[in-house]
Amino acid sequence: MPKSNIKRERVPVMGAYTFDPTILREYDIRGQIGKNLSEEDAFALGRAFGTYVAGLGGKTVCVGYDGRHSSPALSQALTDGLIETGMDVCFIGLGPTPMLYFAVKHRKADAGIMVTGSHNPPDYNGFKMALQTGPVFGEKIQEIGRISAAGDFASGQGSRTDVDIKNDYVTRLIKDLKLTRDMRVAWDSGNGASGEVLKMLTSKIPGTHVILYPEIDGNFPNHHPDPTVDKNLVDLQKAVKDNACDLGIAFDGDGDRIGVVDENGTVLRCDILMTIYAKEVLKNQPGASIIGDVKCSQVMFDEIKKLGGNPIMWKTGHSLIKDKMAELKAPLAGELSGHIFFADTYYGYDDALYCAVRLLNALSPAQGGLSGLTAHLPVLFNTPEVRFEVKEEEKFDLVPRVYESLKARNAPDVSVDDIDGVRVSTPDGWWLLRPSNTQSVLVARAESSSADGLKRLTDMAKEEVKKLGYDLAFA
Repeated sequence: MPKSNIKRERVPVMGAYTFDPTILREYDIRGQIGKNLSEEDAFALGRAFGTYVAGLGGKTVCVGYDGRHSSPALSQALTDGLIETGMDVCFIGLGPTPMLYFAVKHRKADAGIMVTGSHNPPDYNGFKMALQTGPVFGEKIQEIGRISAAGDFASGQGSRTDVDIKNDYVTRLIKDLKLTRDMRVAWDSGNGASGEVLKMLTSKIPGTHVILYPEIDGNFPNHHPDPTVDKNLVDLQKAVKDNACDLGIAFDGDGDRIGVVDENGTVLRCDILMTIYAKEVLKNQPGASIIGDVKCSQVMFDEIKKLGGNPIMWKTGHSLIKDKMAELKAPLAGELSGHIFFADTYYGYDDALYCAVRLLNALSPAQGGLSGLTAHLPVLFNTPEVRFEVKEEEKFDLVPRVYESLKARNAPDVSVDDIDGVRVSTPDGWWLLRPSNTQSVLVARAESSSADGLKRLTDMAKEEVKKLGYDLAFA
């Protein structure tokens, strides 16, 4: 593709620039437009990240953006900042986050940045960063903040090349599709960034496809693009039933998280979905480590073990999971929030469209709809993820207070795992409380083998949260 020669107004940021510290999060940069995130931040990030990449000997950075109204301007300012540090930018434009990750791998770029607010409200936005070798998170994000604050930026004359990579991306997705029968599938991209690619993908998959809300619209006029919230799946459930579909698949705002309903409209949480994927992966890699985050059901960990795998519980966060996968050489990992990672025949990043392909593969040889693949699993009583707002500046200090309170109980039948927040186990089951890395909220969940046990667990969690000065209400 020819290099772009469009003249652009450069964002007037000079010298050192200090980001609002609340936007420098554990595994991305995320803020609210007009409050703590602006084009000036995007330009400064371009210079700081370009300097960081240059320090590693890198030269090329891929840039993409999602469908939010603020994303085009932020991506332009980001690109301008990168170019001023001498980076050659491969600008892939509008699309889902995993398409940006694919571009980095496919074009052998040194790094990539996706401008995306993911599943947050429309006035939020942010940046997910990656190197060819893995994600940028934690201390690396803080280092980028320090580079910007110091103002000691690399300088040079970079370039921008506009590349349409959608066809290459869809071709790679289709490469691993192995169907033995046609199916009826309902899809919901929720007006998010995956809409155009989804239409391209389904045009190449045999069967009947019902596609909801493929138009990319940053206002999200039909429902919020977060498939972990059941009310956002109502339209998909109706489409599945009305069209006698074998299953329904939904994506979040930037296409890296998946939501699924079976042929009856029943929601499959992603930990249960992981048991379907694990069966296929472990057939080819017996004994492999498979990772789930602390919010996942015990059913998932138990089923992985029954299938001959090595279940590993780890911290929540897509970058943290990817890093752990690389450490353990795990072929599969997943989070309850819908981030699922394949590293057996794919690249090891979270790609909901690829997950959809692998789910169709798993269902294809079975008779009937998706429910048949999970009918053998024990039925437990559990809550969905429950989120409640707390003050951003204190959210990371609250859960340690719960940990100390639980220790003070000195109850022999209560154990606490603090790998990520607190996961509290009792004879009834378990409950979890942890701080979100993307929002000013604490996240709770509970699971038991009985309804009475679940009530005892949720009452215990409510009691501990009440001590913090907040109310926890389980649906």
